[in-house]
Amino acid sequence: MLFNKNKNFCDINPFFYSISVYKGIFIRNIKDFFSKEKFAKYKQEDKLPNIVYEYNSTIIKKGKGIDPETQINKAVNIKLASSKITGIIIHPGEIFSFWRTIGVVNKRKGYKEGRVIRQDKLVKGTGGGLCNLANTINNLILHSPLEIVEFHKHSDALACDIGHRVPMANGTSVSYNYIDYRFKNNTNQDIQLILWCDDSKLYGELRSENEFPYDYELIEEGHHFEKENDQYYRVSKIYRNKIEKSTHDILEKELIWDNHSLVMFDYDLIPKEEIKT
Repeated sequence: MLFNKNKNFCDINPFFYSISVYKGIFIRNIKDFFSKEKFAKYKQEDKLPNIVYEYNSTIIKKGKGIDPETQINKAVNIKLASSKITGIIIHPGEIFSFWRTIGVVNKRKGYKEGRVIRQDKLVKGTGGGLCNLANTINNLILHSPLEIVEFHKHSDALACDIGHRVPMANGTSVSYNYIDYRFKNNTNQDIQLILWCDDSKLYGELRSENEFPYDYELIEEGHHFEKENDQYYRVSKIYRNKIEKSTHDILEKELIWDNHSLVMFDYDLIPKEEIKT
């Protein structure tokens, strides 16, 4: 049997992919067992008084090539996982871990089959759609002084933009439990995550005990689509500005993503004026 030298071990066969997943989970569990870091786990119903940033995203996406059943299932998955997180307090020095907070996702707990990205393909998988939840949390954290200590990317072009283009509207990848999303509270006060859903949207708030002296904004430059061989990619540079509240001066401009994302929606939906030749 000949192997393609350009393929990873886990790409050769679904069986090998499963082995790779279990290996990743095992290694993560071992690392966390011996870790000296403190992970956030305390929750409270009372909200901290100051809203650092609030963000919402559409859960149910519609369009050509999008299976409505997986979208409905995604909404169920996000609602279940959000209930595990909302109210969590991250004390100074503690780390928030997406998967340590949510736990294992399976059918027994009520999770359904949504869309997941596996080997650069959109397929069905239990708990699919939780990347949407992780991305909402990431947007909250990017608008704060908190330190992101683990972040994984997937395509920022899962679906065509509806209305105004929002930088970092997609792109955060999570997969139990070795592909995690983690941030550290490197401030001197408690931080809290609040999450809830209605029929079509996911809402998030990042709260603190007191106001911080800086604001943060995300800006995108050079956004366009490019065709490479037979595939299209979304290309852009996404920056984060740190702004002093008292003067509105930009103190720092940081490149957070040199975006080159495979388009995973119908190419006919790409705006023609945004294709660079």
